Amino acid sequence: MRTLLALAAACAVALSAAHADDVATYPNRPVRIVVDVPPGGGVDTVTRIVAENLQNKLGQPIVVENRAGAGGNIGADYVFHSEPDGYTLLATQPAAITINPLLYKNLSFDPTKFEPVAIMTEIPNVLMVRPNFAAKSVQELIAQAKTSPGKITYASQGIGTTSHLTAALLESRVGIKLVHVPYKGTTPALNDIISDHVDMIFMELASALKLHQAGKARILAVATTHRVPNLPDVPTFDEAGVKGFESGTWNAIAAPPGTPKPIVDKLNAAIKDALNAERAQEVFAKINLTAAGGPPHEAARFIKDQTKLWAEVIKAANIQPH
Repeated sequence: MRTLLALAAACAVALSAAHADDVATYPNRPVRIVVDVPPGGGVDTVTRIVAENLQNKLGQPIVVENRAGAGGNIGADYVFHSEPDGYTLLATQPAAITINPLLYKNLSFDPTKFEPVAIMTEIPNVLMVRPNFAAKSVQELIAQAKTSPGKITYASQGIGTTSHLTAALLESRVGIKLVHVPYKGTTPALNDIISDHVDMIFMELASALKLHQAGKARILAVATTHRVPNLPDVPTFDEAGVKGFESGTWNAIAAPPGTPKPIVDKLNAAIKDALNAERAQEVFAKINLTAAGGPPHEAARFIKDQTKLWAEVIKAANIQPH
C-alpha cells in the first residue's frame, strides 16, 4: 500500500510538472478559433482580422474555422467540450454565451461555465429596410405596422441574436406585431433584404453601412444616443420618437471551462495587442467598429450584464424556448 501511495504521489507530481510546463510554453502548436456563425458575418470578419495579428503575437499559426448553426450552439458546444488547454477557442456573438438557455431546450453546454478571454469589438445596431419598402421613417414604419399588424417581416441572423431580440424589444416598446424570419447568419439575411424578400432588419452598423451608401438598402435610424458621424442625416431612435431605445452588438473570445488562468491571461494580452495593431485599427475605422479589449474579469462582468439585459427582453416579449 505504501508503494502504491508513493507511486500515486509521484504520478501526481509528474502530471503537475507537465501541466506547468504546458502553461509555461503555451502556445507551442497552432491555435484554432471556432467561429459559431457562417463566413462573411461581423464575428467572422473581426475574428479573421484579430487572428492575423494574433499569429504574430503568439508566434504560432491561428486557424479560423466556422461551425455555424442553431444560433451559435453548434460551435459553442464543440468548444465547450474541447480540451481546456488554450488550443481551441470560441469566437461568438452574444447569444451563444448569454441567453441561449432561455431560447433552446436541452442544451448540452452551460454558457456560464466558459472562460471569457476578451471582448473584441462593439458596434451599434441600426434599423435597415429593403430598397422598395414604403416607409421612409421609423414613425411611418410604426404606423404601417399598427394599421397592418402581422404583415411587416423582419430578418434576423438567427433566434436569440441581437437582431432578433432588438426587433422584439421594438415590438414591446411601441406596441406593434412583426413577423420574424430567422436566417442562419448575416449574409443570407442581408441577401434577402437587398432582394426585397423581407422588409427590415436590425443589423450592426458595420454590415449595413455599405449597403445603405450603395442604395441597396436604407437605414432608417441608429440605436445610439447620438447620431453616427458616417450617417449624419440618419436620426437616432430618440429623435424618431422612440425614447431611450438603444441596442448594440459585440463579439467575444472564450475558452473551454477550466482553461488555466495563465493561458487566459496570455491570450487576453495578445488579443489586446492584436486589436490595437495599426492594420486592425485601420480596418475597424473603415467598417465603423470599436475595439473593446479589457481584462478577462471585465469581459466576464460585461457578459453577465448583457445576459440580464436580454433575458428581460425575452421575458417581456414572451419568447418561448424551442
